[in-house]
Amino acid sequence: MQIIDGKLVSKTIREELSNKIKEAQERGVQFKLSVIIVGNDPASEIYVSNKAKGCHEVGILSETVKMSENTTQEELEKAILERVNDNSVTGILVQLPLPKHLDSQSALKLIPPEKDVDGFSDGNVGKLTLFKNDALFSCTPFGMIKLLEHYNIPLAGKHAVVVGRSNIVGKPMSLMLLNKDCTVTTCHSRTPNLADFTKNADILVCAVGKKHLITEDMVKDGVVVLDAGINRVDGKIYGDVDFDGVSRKASYITPVPGGVGPMTITMLLYNTYLAGINNETRRV
Repeated sequence: MQIIDGKLVSKTIREELSNKIKEAQERGVQFKLSVIIVGNDPASEIYVSNKAKGCHEVGILSETVKMSENTTQEELEKAILERVNDNSVTGILVQLPLPKHLDSQSALKLIPPEKDVDGFSDGNVGKLTLFKNDALFSCTPFGMIKLLEHYNIPLAGKHAVVVGRSNIVGKPMSLMLLNKDCTVTTCHSRTPNLADFTKNADILVCAVGKKHLITEDMVKDGVVVLDAGINRVDGKIYGDVDFDGVSRKASYITPVPGGVGPMTITMLLYNTYLAGINNETRRV
């Protein structure tokens, strides 16, 4: 059994990214990420701080736009449009969740696909569905694909089972695996007899947010397991997979924490880099 080390892969990608950014900056390409955060949610503030640190680490300029809890929809959308129209900004991110009185979907629709470094826009989701290579992909599933590639895990022809159908992880992950020539089964809360599907998985992805949903008896020998679940129970973090049991059968498996998690912000930085490079190509 091989543990898939997300911290190690993230570090490697950031080092490579830093070199690529330096080379592009020498050609006059600029990279700037604008993060808009509304309110005082402690978890969101930590995420935004980590994003700013990541940008500094790889050489991307970053801007944090802090807006009050009482921000109106009009004020939020004005702030977004200012960054949309600012040519120095290559990536825009609105930190979610927003306060309940704000319409997040309406706000996110203002971000054009080429600056949508979260990969949530209709345009980027559409490109992913059509297998277009110039899409900016949702960061967590994109990070999982990079983990599989780093460990040279074969994908073509494999049966991948994705447990979860969220717009942020489950759906895009199913599409990315399909794009890698996997045969993909997507399971969810209404799937009866879940084990009937997971037992046949060559690659098993879990992203539902339910502690230890997947147990040893639900997988076959040699399965590759990617656990994107984060479940906080009594001050500890657990995945969707019972690591101790499932690791006895898995050929590769991600731990929680330290597996998929470190890749998410790294792929946000990667998307910001891609957005700058794509912008350079459009100008030529």
